[in-house]
Amino acid sequence: MRLVGPNGEQVGIVRVEDALRLAEEANLDLVEVAPMAKPPVAKLMDFGKFKYEAAMKAREARKNQVNTVIKEIKLRPKIDPHDYGTKKGHVERFLKAGDKVKVTIMFRGREQSRPELGRRLLERLAEDIAELGFVESAPKQDGRNMIMVIGPTKKKAEAKAEQRRSREQHDQRPADTATTAAPEATEATEAMEAPTAPAAEQSEAPAPQTDQATAAAE
Repeated sequence: MRLVGPNGEQVGIVRVEDALRLAEEANLDLVEVAPMAKPPVAKLMDFGKFKYEAAMKAREARKNQVNTVIKEIKLRPKIDPHDYGTKKGHVERFLKAGDKVKVTIMFRGREQSRPELGRRLLERLAEDIAELGFVESAPKQDGRNMIMVIGPTKKKAEAKAEQRRSREQHDQRPADTATTAAPEATEATEAMEAPTAPAAEQSEAPAPQTDQATAAAE
């Protein structure tokens, strides 16, 4: 078999007995990594450490994996301006979170004969949210509905990181506010205590008048 050392160095073609002896001397495991090769390839390694590192890499990959979520918004061709603003706000919120949005125009009755109404509405929505998303799937008729898919300009991971930073900044603000308010409270306390000294002086001021009255009586 072809033997590879623990650091990836090529040991060469050796007998299985010799490979096992080298593994025992190095206190390592002899692991067959390419059994179908000719000759088969084996490597000297710490198999327990190898499995642990592989598990950690797989766990990190799952942690960083982002699942794409498709949200759906349904509109009518003759939607009220206020309702349109509300629906557009939902679309913007989904796109900011890094999610795709499936926009569906629902036609009823005679509205089915005027698909251009739905197309114009979808084109208007695409223009209004152009800074947050792009048209991933152009408007197309699907039975009684017309569908358009909008993708976010920011990736899901970037959106999550931005939301995390916003939360951290928001959590730090109360502490800063309390620190700023403390000097103001101290100044207010000093301002309240300041008039105390003149009041004491005023209470002592009438004393000379009493002495003058006594002298006049004599």
